[in-house]
Amino acid sequence: MGHLEYGRAHFACRAWTEAYQSLVSADEATPLQPNDLELLATAAYLTGRAEEFQRIQERLHRVHVEANEPGPAARSAFWLAFTSLLRGEAGLANAWLARGQRLVHDVGCVERGYLAVVVAAQELLSGRSDAALASAHEALAIAESFADADLRAEARQAQGRALILQGDVLTGLKLLDEAMLAVVAGELSPMMTGLMYCGVIDACQQVHALGRAREWTAAFSNVCERQPEMVAFNGACLVHRAEIMQLQGAWPEALIEACRACERALGTDRRLSAAARYQQAEIHRLCGEFEKAEEAYRSASELGREPQPGFALLRLAQGRTDAACAAIRRLMSATGDRIRRARFLPAHLEVMLATGDLAEARRASDELRGLARVFDADALHAVVAQADGAIALAENHARAALEPLRRAFELWERLEAPYEAARVRVLIGQACHALGDDEAAGLEQQAARSVFERLGARPDLARLEAPMAPQLSSKNPLTARERHVLRLISNGRTNKQIADELCLSERTVDRHVSNILGKLDVPSRAAATAYAYDHKLF
Repeated sequence: MGHLEYGRAHFACRAWTEAYQSLVSADEATPLQPNDLELLATAAYLTGRAEEFQRIQERLHRVHVEANEPGPAARSAFWLAFTSLLRGEAGLANAWLARGQRLVHDVGCVERGYLAVVVAAQELLSGRSDAALASAHEALAIAESFADADLRAEARQAQGRALILQGDVLTGLKLLDEAMLAVVAGELSPMMTGLMYCGVIDACQQVHALGRAREWTAAFSNVCERQPEMVAFNGACLVHRAEIMQLQGAWPEALIEACRACERALGTDRRLSAAARYQQAEIHRLCGEFEKAEEAYRSASELGREPQPGFALLRLAQGRTDAACAAIRRLMSATGDRIRRARFLPAHLEVMLATGDLAEARRASDELRGLARVFDADALHAVVAQADGAIALAENHARAALEPLRRAFELWERLEAPYEAARVRVLIGQACHALGDDEAAGLEQQAARSVFERLGARPDLARLEAPMAPQLSSKNPLTARERHVLRLISNGRTNKQIADELCLSERTVDRHVSNILGKLDVPSRAAATAYAYDHKLF
């Protein structure tokens, strides 16, 4: 059996590396015919040889143009335009799209549908959902007339994403589900299989459809395991698997998957490398490995990925609240797209709550509440309920805090998110203590402690052991934030200076000072300072 026969056989068995090597050898001996060149191009792409894929497709395009075959020539133009767009090379994508459209403008062929998909993808990137939907409808009609499964799935994905962008999230997600069904049923070509998964999971995560993302990631993982040499999409699959594993509390396994993804993407895909490094940073941050987290966030940034909101949460965990506030406020002020805002708002909420800016936290919670209704995502509903409870607790309305906190706990439990559920139990414990039920408070905090210990969430354990003890002591009725404000008062800071140092509004500081005087039952700032030293509140 010669190299060409071996290449075809390996391709049929999805042994992509062997197929690539055999077909290259066959091509060196005798230039491959177009059908075999297409096999070589696919094998090159799936083994992470993106530049080689591009060269082969350009060669295929020339061959088909010279043979006066406009449809196949436009097919190569489609792949060159589509993959250029995925790499962020808009100019090159436009050039190949225009060339492909010119070839088939008066030809009734399926390639016109493929080129319409590229147009839809461009419109989606520009936020023009109506135009994207129209192009996707055109592509789907052509797919149906030619019974082309790849084009049908890609068109439905484009439709789904456009509808999500318009706010019709449920209908959009149903179309994405239908597209993914073709993936797991093995109805699509190898390249379209991977591209479809990446697009669908990205859309699910944008609207916090975490249950769907978890389900489809598990299904696609089985596809990847049957094709271990499929580097191009294995890497993306590993990043998504790491994100789902992190949510489910399998942090060591999630870190391993993120590291594997980084290795797979090394030198072949900067964006995938950046995503993998960001995911590594997230896990290091949660585990309290702050130096490793900072290094990974910086690496992700160098590779072109926005290191926020994780970097702001790292600064918060390090006690650098001014840096956390500045970063998250800069991020939110520069973000207008509601899908991106939905991704950043939970971190914005966390920073505002931690720094005591309840007014800003409430505004963020209200915005997120509206987005949660639009996206109908349990994860967003859980964040909002948790924020409602935390705000009520900070305002000394413990009884009002319990109902939303219980709802948040139930939602995180439903999503199988033990870490988030444990953080809510800490807040429930605080509310129970404030209502005089110390036994219930102890049970909630012990349950949270067990989860943190199992996960290795050292920062959360430290917060549970250090700041919580004073809050549960009748000798110190002040919260951690109030003690911080009182410490600054004792150092002679004015309310304006305190506001600047803690990244709070003066109104929030005024409220903290009023709460301090009321809780300590003292008439002035000087008397509060004296009380603090007498009772060792610092």
